[in-house]
Amino acid sequence: MKSYNEKKAVVSAGHICLDIAPSFQEHKNYETISQLFKPGKIIPVGSADIHIGGSVGNTGLAMKKFGADVYLMAKIGDDKFGWLIQEQISKLGVKAEFVKETNANVETAYSIVLSVKGIDRIILHNSGANNSFGFEDVDFEIVEKANLFHFGYPPIMRHMYANEGEEFIRLFKNVKQSGVATSLDMAIADEMSEGGKADWDQILQTVMPYVDIFAPSFEELVYFIDRSMYYELIEKSKGKDITDVLSIEKHIRPMADKLMKWGAKIVLIKCGARGIYFRTNTQNHIKNIGGGLSTSLLSWSCQEYFERSYKPERVVSAMGAGDVSIAAFLYSALKGIDWKEALHFAAAAGASCVTTYDALSGLESFRVMGEKIKNGWEKVE
Repeated sequence: MKSYNEKKAVVSAGHICLDIAPSFQEHKNYETISQLFKPGKIIPVGSADIHIGGSVGNTGLAMKKFGADVYLMAKIGDDKFGWLIQEQISKLGVKAEFVKETNANVETAYSIVLSVKGIDRIILHNSGANNSFGFEDVDFEIVEKANLFHFGYPPIMRHMYANEGEEFIRLFKNVKQSGVATSLDMAIADEMSEGGKADWDQILQTVMPYVDIFAPSFEELVYFIDRSMYYELIEKSKGKDITDVLSIEKHIRPMADKLMKWGAKIVLIKCGARGIYFRTNTQNHIKNIGGGLSTSLLSWSCQEYFERSYKPERVVSAMGAGDVSIAAFLYSALKGIDWKEALHFAAAAGASCVTTYDALSGLESFRVMGEKIKNGWEKVE
């Protein structure tokens, strides 16, 4: 029988990139991003923050910072951005296996993040080497020694959605069969892109029996499995964040109901600044969670809850906030923490993250976050 160390091991795989985020002044006279960014306009900015991003860079490194034993798996190009990612990872002392794409026409992924206080962000993104990441790039000898396999952002990784998600489904099926717990995060894809046009409703329905913890944002989820509702909310929000107009009964619960029918075990739906929706399936489903986690998570079965966000000390950028919320939730699950406390930590991590431009600098330890929660950390209305 597989044995599990007290310090749970995690493989964080999937999308990685270099994030370049110029700092913006506060623009109180603008309500939407389109009012601020117009052709021919010069917009003053401050210094640029450059850091590792993507699911691997945000969720993986956040779990490491919280105390998990983390191994990173991702694909980069043989270029300056790739060298910079490797250098930063090396300095952090994190174990990693970077598959290098040696094709000179394939570069390391990067994002230019335009994040203005009070206005939803715009991201200019090149998926680069992530597009060729596939099943063969995963080292199963390492995966089989882990307790948890977390994968992020398949909609912006071409091999993951090509051929109706064949390789993506194969990956999760094989990881699940190895006895490891699995978790999955999504990413929004441009509507006109190949990833945006893929049949994600069918792909997710097929892969869901092999996913133990599914943690998309609401916007990602509704975009992929109920496009008519997505357009309805876009129109209703009038250019602002669609989470501002969400209803649990009308919008969020129907999404979760569908996921439960597809075989989802634990669902965490991130709803922006409002908070996090949590839903779990029956004990019979929870028993099938791998990685030695099922026993401690049995008490999580048949739950539904909405965790409101904590008020951050300041808001600099929301970049990576959802990813680090997932990291805190997953780390809580690995530690066997009560589900409600796990949600507190997930919300606290998100509130800590938005105080800086990158995903990690603002993060606090579970001890510090726990003390702030105990002392009455105020929540959003």
